[in-house]
Amino acid sequence: MNDRPSNIGVRGLQEKEIIIVGNARSYHAIDWYRTIKNICNNKNVLLATDLIDSESYLKIVREDDRLIDLYNIDWLLFDRQTSAGNLWRNFIKFIFIPIQVVKINDIRKKYPKAIYHAHSMYYMLLCWLARIKFIGTPLGSEVLVRSDKSSVYRYFAIKSLMAASHILVDSENLKNKIYDLCGKKAIVIQNGIDVSAIKGLQTKNTKRSKVLSIRAIVPLYRIEAILEARDASKMKPSISFIYPFWADDYKRIIMSKLDPGDSDLGRLSRGQMYELLTSTALAISIPKSDSSPRSVYEAIFCGCCVAVTYNPWIENLPSCMRSRLYVVDIEDEEWLDKAYDFALSITKKPFKPSQMALDLFDQKKTMKKVVETFYEAKCDL
Repeated sequence: MNDRPSNIGVRGLQEKEIIIVGNARSYHAIDWYRTIKNICNNKNVLLATDLIDSESYLKIVREDDRLIDLYNIDWLLFDRQTSAGNLWRNFIKFIFIPIQVVKINDIRKKYPKAIYHAHSMYYMLLCWLARIKFIGTPLGSEVLVRSDKSSVYRYFAIKSLMAASHILVDSENLKNKIYDLCGKKAIVIQNGIDVSAIKGLQTKNTKRSKVLSIRAIVPLYRIEAILEARDASKMKPSISFIYPFWADDYKRIIMSKLDPGDSDLGRLSRGQMYELLTSTALAISIPKSDSSPRSVYEAIFCGCCVAVTYNPWIENLPSCMRSRLYVVDIEDEEWLDKAYDFALSITKKPFKPSQMALDLFDQKKTMKKVVETFYEAKCDL
């Protein structure tokens, strides 16, 4: 990994660095890092990570990404994503905590004035143990699901949350849960989406018919319920599946239930996903719980209708975005047909985001708030 400054002026080197501490396999962490790097004009922005391309994850790191090594553990992990592999990864991460804490302290010595932003609870834990000042952004499932399943996890989550100088989250649901956990007030800022990239595509397509599942193939997202609804459907639309990650055992079950007309498209790049969404009528996202689903917002901005199960984040959307949602009851055998009928009707009109929607979800605008408020920096906007 290369953490040597390149193409940075003298002034940039004299300013405080911004160091994102996170998982370089994660679209969320990488998008955050790249957006900050692109809009800051007086900062040296780096990504400290221990994961890049193991377990069959698509390698999303580029040559121009500036990485710092937290001791890469890819070589110790499984070749594929499995339940056993998840347990093994967690074990490996646990035993490497002391080494990675030492690595963070080495980084602090090299960049003594840096601003640190830890993405996900594990990296918040590392920063807490290293006793450095940091901003924290936990994942929704870490707070909303895992904290209720394990008292040990809950203890360390609370310690990590309390250690953060600021906690940035993407939903009121997360904010409220964090307050219930530890009495600390988080700040709601949407991660945002690449509105400019979507605008560059033809998003006025009003002849849409595709049905697309857009979430990971793991039990949380109830992918099997989509296929059960299609089996009970009168229309029986073919369904395509895209997913950022999966569990092998669960994926085998899902793939065994596909009809001949269905498509397993796997993991797509952001650009490929946007191209597909601009010709999709109905995208489907029906998880058991959710915080603030970026893929749903991307689908809406690409002109889709999205079938969703009810979650509190819906209440905070601008009306132009809410109008593209169809809230389903998965106990209703006809929910897929009803959602598809609605989608075919609503997508006859191109999606026109309101100014409120752009202010809330354009990632350049949301990241500008972060940069100016928390990173003490200026933006090239």
